[in-house]
Amino acid sequence: MLGLLLRLLPFWVREPLLIAVGAVLGVRLMYLAVRDHDRGVAGFGVVFLVFTAIRVYAVIRALRARRNPSPTTSAGWAAVDAAAQPQAQAQAQAQAQTQAQVQAQAKAQAATGPRPSPGTSEKEHNAWGQAIAAVAVFGALGAVLWVGPRFMPSDGNAPQPASCSDGAHDELPNAYKGTPRPVTGEELCKALHRPDLARLLGTPGETATDVSSSNNTAPLTGEKVAQPEAEVTFDTYTVNVSATYDELSIDQYVKLMKFGDETDIKTLKVLGRPAVLSSDHTMKIEINLGGGRSSGPVEQGPLARTLSVALDRKDRGGYCDITVWSKSGALPNDGVLLSIAEKVLPGIPERPPVR
Repeated sequence: MLGLLLRLLPFWVREPLLIAVGAVLGVRLMYLAVRDHDRGVAGFGVVFLVFTAIRVYAVIRALRARRNPSPTTSAGWAAVDAAAQPQAQAQAQAQAQTQAQVQAQAKAQAATGPRPSPGTSEKEHNAWGQAIAAVAVFGALGAVLWVGPRFMPSDGNAPQPASCSDGAHDELPNAYKGTPRPVTGEELCKALHRPDLARLLGTPGETATDVSSSNNTAPLTGEKVAQPEAEVTFDTYTVNVSATYDELSIDQYVKLMKFGDETDIKTLKVLGRPAVLSSDHTMKIEINLGGGRSSGPVEQGPLARTLSVALDRKDRGGYCDITVWSKSGALPNDGVLLSIAEKVLPGIPERPPVR
């Protein structure tokens, strides 16, 4: 198919095209051969360069043929001039007063020789224009193919980085309309989804695959307690941050943990605020959307590590949870949670005292 298309192209388009492609490929292959010390690639480069040289020679011969017409063309023009002389003599007999001028004109034409065709200059101009245009276009394409990989991303279809804002701005629940207003899920997301979050997790080469936020309310509170949250997912770890604006202090929270399933409890302070570290298993829920299989029961998921920090230094109620887990069950050390908390907590205003 490609050979048929090339044969259908005019000579002054096809030949410059072959020269441009052959030159670009030949030079590129020779460059790769020198860089990689590959004789096989060098052989292919030589083949392309020889092919290009042959096409250049063919174009040069065609241009010389256009500039120097064959004798057959000159003989044809001489016959035309010979046929025109009797007509000039007839006009001289009819108009004797102009005979000398007509003869002089005929002699001048005979001395001049064959006249160039009026279309020759225009055709030669068009041929040169086509050749130059073809070389310029395909030379530019070759240059783009050459330098493109250096400046273009390796994967042009790579997905855009995950973002906190999805364009949806739902009305906040009544629990968020108090004074002062709690932070929203989007504000939490902006505080969590930092450029250095992957580095803090110990996986600097990863990019967030999913980012989400919500303006929830705490369960079993009649939608009277705001509990916004945000979550960022990487290939290795998932980080969730939530803020609960209730009256439960960290001290009370620790006492409740001792009656629950949390393990490895450790109290400490973060940025001068009371805090506690704990571990608990996540929940695994399998939901079937069709296919003849029933949905599975709620199962125990991988272990998660949570750092709970009071919303104010005096621990008057309310706390922020920073939780990290992975599908494999592996967890980072506690220093990672502390580093994330030190970056995220400044984006969550301290809870003012209730008056």
